[in-house]
Amino acid sequence: MRLNSIKSADGATHAKRRVGRGIGSGIGKTAGRGHKGQKSRTGGFHKVGFEGGQMPLQRRLPKRGFISLTKGDTAEVRLSALNKLSKDIDKIDILLLKQMGIIANSALTAKVILSGNIDRPMKLHGLLVTKGAKSAIEAAGGSVE
Repeated sequence: MRLNSIKSADGATHAKRRVGRGIGSGIGKTAGRGHKGQKSRTGGFHKVGFEGGQMPLQRRLPKRGFISLTKGDTAEVRLSALNKLSKDIDKIDILLLKQMGIIANSALTAKVILSGNIDRPMKLHGLLVTKGAKSAIEAAGGSVE
């Protein structure tokens, strides 16, 4: 097989539609745009959601809820992930978690949650901790600063 001999199967490709090129083309005269109106004119289009001056739907409906812009800044860390860290690491902070690949580099803070168990003492520094996780860490002989 040669690259210059490759071609599509029969019927796989077809000629580009030539809009507005006479009655024989099937899309002559108005070129599929219909008669009159803003959409039929050249350059006569409007932004998405525009309803001809009527108050658009997205502005008519009431706003509900709140979407936090900082929601993705806090990463969750499980106790089981901390337990898997090397035995010689005793002080854990956010930089260490980023270096070990436990949390994303884009995270600004990290919160330790009670998921899994912990069987050795460790010191947490500068991390957010849930009540359950804090009691589990302190029960294992560790501390939270």
